[in-house]
Amino acid sequence: MNPHKESIMRLTLLPPHLRTLLLLAGSLLLAACSTLPPPGIKPVSGFELQRYTGKWYEIARLDHSFERGMSDVSARYTPQADGSVQVINRGYATAQGSWKQAEGRALFNGDSTVASLKVSFFGPFYGGYHVVALDPDYRWAMIAGNDRSYLWILARDKQLPQAVLDPLLQQAKALGFATEQLIYVPQTRSDS
Repeated sequence: MNPHKESIMRLTLLPPHLRTLLLLAGSLLLAACSTLPPPGIKPVSGFELQRYTGKWYEIARLDHSFERGMSDVSARYTPQADGSVQVINRGYATAQGSWKQAEGRALFNGDSTVASLKVSFFGPFYGGYHVVALDPDYRWAMIAGNDRSYLWILARDKQLPQAVLDPLLQQAKALGFATEQLIYVPQTRSDS
C-alpha cells in the first residue's frame, strides 16, 4: 500500500476532535517555521554581507518573551567559511542584574544579494530575518521577521537621530507594523 494513503487512512480513524487538533498543530508548526517575509514586504536587494558584518545596537523592537526586560541589546554578525553567518545577541537582563548572550546561525534564503535570511538559536528551528530598510552607508537597518509581530530597528551607534528614526517609523507603519507598540531600548551600559 502507498505510505501516504496508509497515513491518511490512519488519520481518518482518529476521533474528529483529535484529528482537528493534530491538523491544527501541524499547521501552526509549519507557520512557526516559516522563514519567508510577511506578505507585501520585500527585503533589500543589492545587499553586501561584508558591509553588514560587525556590531549593531538595538534601537527599537516589538516585544517578545526572549527579549523581555532586556536593555543594552546588541547583535554581532560574522560571516563563516561555510557561507553561514554567526549571530551573537547580547543584552542586559535588568531583573537579574546580569548580561545574557545567545549564539545563533543565519543562512540566506536564496541569493546572498537579497537580505532575506533565516536565523536559528534553537537547533533546527529557524525564524525569518529580513532587512527591509538599510542605510546606503550601512549605519542603520530595519528588520522584519516572518510575520508582522517581529520588527527591529538597529544602528551602528547607540543612538539614532530622530530625523532618521521618524521616516523608518513611518515606513514600518505603512508596512503594517504596530509602531505604537515599539519598545525603545535603553543603551546606557558599557559594552564590556
